[in-house]
Amino acid sequence: SLKEEEIEAVIGHELGHIKHRDIQVMMAASFLPALFYYIGFSLMFSSMYRGRRDDGGNNAIIGIAFMVFSWILNLFILYLSRLREYYADNHSVSVVDDGSNKLSSGLAKIVQLGSRIRADKKANNNNSSFRALFIFDPDRAKTDSVELISYNKARDEQRLVQEILSRKPTFAEKLAEVFSTHPNIIKRLKALQRVQ
Repeated sequence: SLKEEEIEAVIGHELGHIKHRDIQVMMAASFLPALFYYIGFSLMFSSMYRGRRDDGGNNAIIGIAFMVFSWILNLFILYLSRLREYYADNHSVSVVDDGSNKLSSGLAKIVQLGSRIRADKKANNNNSSFRALFIFDPDRAKTDSVELISYNKARDEQRLVQEILSRKPTFAEKLAEVFSTHPNIIKRLKALQRVQ
């Protein structure tokens, strides 16, 4: 479980989201990909009921283009979400004494706990739409936890954080981050140490 000072740092992070209006920003930004996807899907669906004489084929191509553009916009939204996480982390560091160390150890523990919760609810996919609202990405929790457990020899939070900081994300981890709402735990902890 988290220590009181780690909870303080996590609350500082969450207050950073409120201060920066991240919920409003992400809701507004997420509207565009959904709109383009809906338009693209509608054009593709309508093309099935039109004959060649009515330019049904062109509508299908335009619909596919809209859907591809929606997917590209979604990648941008994921990037924006990761960026907002860094801003919230920085806010916590600025308002909590020794916030960098407290948030670092708190995040390490949260990722480990999240991995256990994710394993218990493996078949349940209800959280996928809301993962940008969590302090960690539940879809990455198991992978992040494996990384953390491999370093958890002495069960000392600061040693754990220092050993994680000595690592470099692999290509697979960097690729997985592109599709994640939250930064890779290694990169996130390194960023926290830089703003110390």
